[in-house]
Amino acid sequence: MRSENQSSVPQFLLLGLPIPPGQQGVFFTLFLGMYLTTVLGNLLIILLIRLDSRLHTPMYFFLSHLAFTDVSFSSVTVPKMLMDMHTKYKSIPYAGCISQMYFFIFFTDLDSFLITSMAYDRYVAICHPLQYTIIMREELCVLLVAVSWILSCASSLSHTLLLTQLSFCANTITHFFCDLGAILKLSCSDIFLNELVMFTVGVVVITLPFICILVSYGYIGATILRVPSTKGICKALSTCGSHLSVVCLYYGAIFGQYLFPTISNFIDKDIIVALMYTVVTPMLNPFIYSLRNKDMKKALGKLFSKGTFFS
Repeated sequence: MRSENQSSVPQFLLLGLPIPPGQQGVFFTLFLGMYLTTVLGNLLIILLIRLDSRLHTPMYFFLSHLAFTDVSFSSVTVPKMLMDMHTKYKSIPYAGCISQMYFFIFFTDLDSFLITSMAYDRYVAICHPLQYTIIMREELCVLLVAVSWILSCASSLSHTLLLTQLSFCANTITHFFCDLGAILKLSCSDIFLNELVMFTVGVVVITLPFICILVSYGYIGATILRVPSTKGICKALSTCGSHLSVVCLYYGAIFGQYLFPTISNFIDKDIIVALMYTVVTPMLNPFIYSLRNKDMKKALGKLFSKGTFFS
């Protein structure tokens, strides 16, 4: 680990995953398969929503943006991780590291805002069904997505600009990608402002959306309990089941990083959590929305039928 200042650090060294050399090939095949599943699964969701007019609703509008975000989110880190598994010297240029960190934060925050928008959509659908088409009009959906992109951009840009002002005493990152926390540990400069912004922005883009989701499902739960028929309750639960699964996966991984101690001295919990929400969660989302959703199943069956979409 070399002691250098920012002007003489042309690149960083990524230590990568703590995998024994003899098992690199197995894990490379595993992660490559998961990444390809993520890309193909989410692109299939986007295609189905685009082609099937029955899926041109607010919920699927948000889902298509979430699928695009998941593909982009996973593509920011996984291809570089896979390449490093076959490279002896796992370096990344300074500009490339900063860019990777920017897009990682951007798509992480965008995921959070989109999931929150979907929770609001489910709240309106169940608690105000007669006014659903009036409230969830196209203009509001576009506005919610646009605001999500703007806030995510502002969040990642604030971290990036502050990071470029720092000097670095070392260039070895103990992670498989350019994680903001890992990079700050290498700085010789005062990082108080960076940490303050991390906390403040974290509250805005993670904690507040999570609270909004909890409030939405609180109202949804209260509404469901007032439904007299079992059939109505089952219908309401099936409407929210897929979204609730995604919420648990996304926020479970993030909060798990802070609630649970290190799993062992060999495996760092930050790396495990990062793998969960960069590799596992984006891969599972297409299965959650296709296997638990009748509309998606019908659209998928229609796509693979005898050219129905293209006749």
